[in-house]
Order: sequence, then C-alpha cells, then structure tokens
Amino acid sequence: MAPILQKYWWVLLLPVLSALLKVLAPLIKGKIGEGLVNLAAKLRLDPKVYQLIKDVTIPTKNGTTQIDHLIVSIFGIFAIETKNYKGWIFANAKDAKWTQVNFKQKHRFQNPLRQNHAHICALAELLDIPQEKIHGVVCFMGDAKFKTGVPEGVFLEGRYINHIQSFQSPLFSADEIETIKEKIAAGRLKRGFRTNRQHVRHLKSR
Repeated sequence: MAPILQKYWWVLLLPVLSALLKVLAPLIKGKIGEGLVNLAAKLRLDPKVYQLIKDVTIPTKNGTTQIDHLIVSIFGIFAIETKNYKGWIFANAKDAKWTQVNFKQKHRFQNPLRQNHAHICALAELLDIPQEKIHGVVCFMGDAKFKTGVPEGVFLEGRYINHIQSFQSPLFSADEIETIKEKIAAGRLKRGFRTNRQHVRHLKSR
C-alpha cells in the first residue's frame, strides 16, 4: 500500500459509511420514537392496569403485520403506531398517503391511520375478539407540526396517554386479559433481525 494510502486509508471508507448511514437513519429514528413512547407509558400508566407489549409481528394471509406497541388493559387493547418525524405534516384521514415537508425536501408516507387499521384487523382475527375492543392510536414523536390539522386518532408526543386513560368502561375480565396475553405470545413471531427483515421484504413486495 502506498504511504499516502496507509495514512489516509479511512478516507476510502467515507462513501461506504455515508451510504450505510442513509440506510440506517430511518431505523434509528424509528427506534428513538418507539423508545420515547415506551418511556411515557412506563412513567404514566399503572403497570397493574396497563400492560405494555412491544414490537409484535403477526403472520397474516398476505405476509406479516408489525405493531410497534400493544397496551393490554381491562378497558381494551390499544394498538399504537409510532412515527418520529420533524417538519411540516400535511394529512387527511381519508388519504392513502401523507406528506412530510422538511425544508425543501418532501417525503410521502403511508397514512398511519390506515396502517394501524390493518394492525387492528389482524390482531382481532388472532385473538378472536371484535375490532371494537381494540383502540387504534397513532403517536407522532419529535418536532412534527401538522399544517392541515391533527386527524382524529393522532396524538403528539405524550398526549396519547391522556387518550388511553379516558377509556373507563371495562371490556375484559382479568381472566380474559390472561387469555389475550397467552394468544399474543403464542401467535406472534419471534422478535429479532430475521423477523424484521422478513417483514420489510413483505412490505417491499407489496
């Protein structure tokens, strides 16, 4: 190796590291958002009443569906979809896609309300319970600002906790809660890189 390359060999790795960072950045941001949601739930929800289950991937007829967080309680099951975005968000509950504008960059992403509805359908089928007993929650973490109004069912940062606590009518008994947790444990795929990779491949194929 030439002396100049021996001294500055790390420069050759910069393009590789830059490409790797672009790939990993969305995943890192997503995990940070999920971590903040987990922290809010642990700090503000009584664990004797609300039981948090993270990262639940369920097989479906068409592949898999991945739920960021489930909170199981006698007041219903809360399926939480987390987004960690900054910038302006243009959203309509009826649209298939929403738009993020961050400076001059635009990014279109799937309507998380629709995304979460698919989660609820799969979960209801797995647990053999009515969809009405599963409450959908979409939580935006970060510095996102909705320029078209915040759609119903969408909450900024920790405000989703107040929404969960607003449900006070029991829907499940203690025995039913235990059965639900057992069905989730038996029906979910094992957490890990392989499951996540399979889920991403399924999304890309769609």
